[in-house]
Amino acid sequence: MKALYREDLAYIHDVGFGDFAAGAAPGILRLLRRCGIWAGLVVDLGSGSGIWAKALVRSGYKVLGVDTSAAMIRLARRRVPEARFVRRSLHAVALPPCAAVTAIGESLSYVAATGAEAGLNTLFRRAWTALRPGGAFIFDVAESSLALAEHGARTFVEGEDWAVLVEKQADASRRLLKRRIVGFRRLGSQYRRSEELHQLCLYDRAEIMSLLESTGFRARLLGGYGKQKMPPGRIGFIAVKERQ
Repeated sequence: MKALYREDLAYIHDVGFGDFAAGAAPGILRLLRRCGIWAGLVVDLGSGSGIWAKALVRSGYKVLGVDTSAAMIRLARRRVPEARFVRRSLHAVALPPCAAVTAIGESLSYVAATGAEAGLNTLFRRAWTALRPGGAFIFDVAESSLALAEHGARTFVEGEDWAVLVEKQADASRRLLKRRIVGFRRLGSQYRRSEELHQLCLYDRAEIMSLLESTGFRARLLGGYGKQKMPPGRIGFIAVKERQ
C-alpha cells in the first residue's frame, strides 16, 4: 500500500485544507435526504481526517470510513470515535450492505496509473451490489481539463504552524497529473520537512456517466455540493440504484 498523507501532510491537509469537506457536508446531506436516505450505513471511501464522517454521525447515520493513510485514520478516529475506520485501499475493501457510498475530494482519482477506467468499472459494480435499492453513490473526480489548468504550476500556501509547496506536472496523453508536495510543519522552534508524490488519474465525464449507466445506476452530474462548488477541473456525480 503506497504511503500517502503521512503524519505531517495529513496534519496540514486537516487544518489547512479541510474547508472543502466541511463546506460540502450540508449539500451532500441534502442529496441523501432527497433520495429518501435518512438513516443507515454510509461507506465513505477516502475518508481522510473524518470531517465528512463527523457530519454524518451528527445527522444520525452510521459510518464506515476507508482510507490508505494511517495518519488520516488516527485523526479520524479521534474526531469521530462513534464511526468505524479501516486502513484499506478503496479498491480492496469489502463493501458491506449500505444505504450510501461517498468518495469526496478526488478520492477516486488516486488509483493505479494503469487501467484507470477498468478499476472504476469494478468499483462501480461493487458499489451497486452493496447499495440497497434506492441507495446513492456520491463522488467527484479530477477531469482531463485539470491537466491544462495545473501543468507546470507551482503553489505555495502557509498557515500558523505549517507551509506547503506544490509543483504540478501533467501528462495529457496518459491523463495523469503528478503533484510533488513539500510540506513544512513547525514542531517547537523548528520546522520539519516532508515530501510526497501524488499521482492522479484524470477522467472524462462522459466516460464516467457511461460506466455508471452500464452498471445499472441512474446518474447525473453535480457542479457542486449545495453551496460548495467544485474547484476548477473537478466534477461530481450522484448515481442512484433504481428500486426494483
